Amino acid sequence: MRNAANTRTCVVCRKKFDKKLMTRVVKTADGYFIDESGKADGRGAYFCGSDECKKKLVKSAGLNKSFKAKVPEEIYGELLGIKKKEL
Repeated sequence: MRNAANTRTCVVCRKKFDKKLMTRVVKTADGYFIDESGKADGRGAYFCGSDECKKKLVKSAGLNKSFKAKVPEEIYGELLGIKKKEL
């Protein structure tokens, strides 16, 4: 069974996954970036990285809703290039 402290919810499909399987986008005072370490300071939004969720996230600009602000198009472009993580 998963440890509830290590699970996160995908902002697109709303399913829960282990934190290590998720891709995290972080908002800081300096801007937005993809957090490869999963430990960066700032407000984070997670998504599972499945092809379907990626397409929906980009099409709907879903991070804008999560952060309640306009996320640069470059971030969405970077997310399209990320492959789904597997353990």
